Amino acid sequence: MGTIEQGVKQAVENCLRVKAGENALVITDTQTIEIGSALKAAIEKVAGETQFFVMEDFGQRPIDFPQDIENAIKLADLSIYAAQGAEGELQTFRMPMLKAIEANPRLRHAHMIGITPQIMTDGMCSDYNQIQRISRLVYDKVKSACEIRVMTERGCDFTAQFSPELKWIVSDGHIAPGHWMNLPDGEVFTSPVNVNGTVVIDGCLGDYFTERYASLQDTPVRIEIENARAIRQSLQCDNDQLLREFTKYLFENDQNSSRVGEFAIGTNTGLTELIYNLLQDEKFPGVHIAFGSPLPGKTGAKWDSKAHVDGVIKNPTIHVDGEMLMNKGQFHLE
Repeated sequence: MGTIEQGVKQAVENCLRVKAGENALVITDTQTIEIGSALKAAIEKVAGETQFFVMEDFGQRPIDFPQDIENAIKLADLSIYAAQGAEGELQTFRMPMLKAIEANPRLRHAHMIGITPQIMTDGMCSDYNQIQRISRLVYDKVKSACEIRVMTERGCDFTAQFSPELKWIVSDGHIAPGHWMNLPDGEVFTSPVNVNGTVVIDGCLGDYFTERYASLQDTPVRIEIENARAIRQSLQCDNDQLLREFTKYLFENDQNSSRVGEFAIGTNTGLTELIYNLLQDEKFPGVHIAFGSPLPGKTGAKWDSKAHVDGVIKNPTIHVDGEMLMNKGQFHLE
């Protein structure tokens, strides 16, 4: 564990690599304003005056993506989003914001949805040299994979298939121009072309579910996947409210919200336990998948969805084209 100051320094100096005279902006909210203000102050020590947006200044949450922020993104060299999620804002704010970010070819963006002081002192203080080393080793194993099988002792057993036409992305904390990454970082991901089998999500769920339900250790979500799509009748969870909300999310957003859009392997070996905040937990060594958007701006997928909900799977065994990559949550790389 480190300090918030060390986490801020890591983001500004090691991940974004802020330089003097750059045009920068920070987007935050009232709940996260202390972290947002600390990031702004650290950037300003290097780059000079930094634009600062507080989401509640634009109205009651959830809000639509404001034109003022879009205009600022068009002119920026670097940006940070450090705020909490609100139900519905993935569609109204964050996805339009990310499209604006991807439209600026020089922009370096740190995306810190759900950031907390705990994460700033934990995942943001990990050894990023080690994360980059592990991420590269994982990438070398999976970049040409035809299929990956994932199994756990809780009954998860599915196989994902991949296409060389879709990109595997190394997200290791080094943010280059024209790219955005979640911080804290540490994952290697792509969009699968097909998925079949049983998925048991026993870590946590993304979007607004993590804040609402936290750990799924005692109430895992079980889903049968056929041809990359969740089967509605197969969903099981002992938490009836969660089951209803998750079913609605998957099957009542759009035609692709029940389709598996992302397959990812967490590579932040500095993390020792889940904290039930997706921003950090998806980087924990293991597997997470997401239903909905395949992040086409990154992976090159030719389809999209207005939904995107990740599910963290604990202690998986992973085989890449028959070769073991992880055994019950422990990497087998060297």
